[in-house]
Amino acid sequence: MESVQVREYMNHYPVTFTPEMVVEEASLRFLKTKQIGGPVIDSNKRLVGFLSESDVLATMLETIYHNEHKSNVEDLMRKDVLSVKPYDSVIELAQNMLKNKPKVYPVVDDDGNLVGTICRNDVLMALDKHMRSSFQAGK
Repeated sequence: MESVQVREYMNHYPVTFTPEMVVEEASLRFLKTKQIGGPVIDSNKRLVGFLSESDVLATMLETIYHNEHKSNVEDLMRKDVLSVKPYDSVIELAQNMLKNKPKVYPVVDDDGNLVGTICRNDVLMALDKHMRSSFQAGK
């Protein structure tokens, strides 16, 4: 299982955001894709941040209460993003997911360019597949 790599289970076409995108557009993107978070990338597909559904929710609530408008993704994205490489171990990622709270990790190449995302569900799928094949082999 140590040899199972992130690249085998990652989402190669994740929902992404740009720093200049307005919050309302980001909200619509979340609603359409049913994603809970996504990487923020610059024009070169370089990872510059991460936006979660809860970041948008908090901002929209604040907008309603204060009747202020027009925040950009850059204003609310997290800039200290935990990411993984395509060749990282799924087991190590699962262990990190227990220690750290992100549910979605951007997958970046060695130059910091986004190549996908991997979420807890993807990791569970990898672990489940491994357990089922180990169980079948033991019969």
